Amino acid sequence: MNRRSALVSGLACAVSYGPFAHAAPPVIAQTEINYLLGLIERSGCMFYRNGSWYDARQAQAHLRSKYDALAAMDRILTAEDFIEQTATKSSLSGKAYAIRCNSDPVVTTDQWLRDALARYRLAAG
Repeated sequence: MNRRSALVSGLACAVSYGPFAHAAPPVIAQTEINYLLGLIERSGCMFYRNGSWYDARQAQAHLRSKYDALAAMDRILTAEDFIEQTATKSSLSGKAYAIRCNSDPVVTTDQWLRDALARYRLAAG
């Protein structure tokens, strides 16, 4: 890429992002989302995405990446937003994500995370 092309690309990026201040999700949402992401990583469960099973660490990294991108666009304001927009289905294929923990039946990540969030909120009082 020549210098002029690099400059034009850089300016286009700056114009598209520069004038808009991106607010982070509220602290309570960030706390709940970080809890859910940590729970995923520590779960030892297997996550189904687009026809393949992934370990908990890979699943957490994938969902963290999606979350970071959507939060930067101010699309994540609550833990429910995180679940619905990041952890329910593939953005590419539209196929639902699923989770399998030990000998438990396979469930959607949507249900698994909503249940985990409810337990977290109950315990937090």
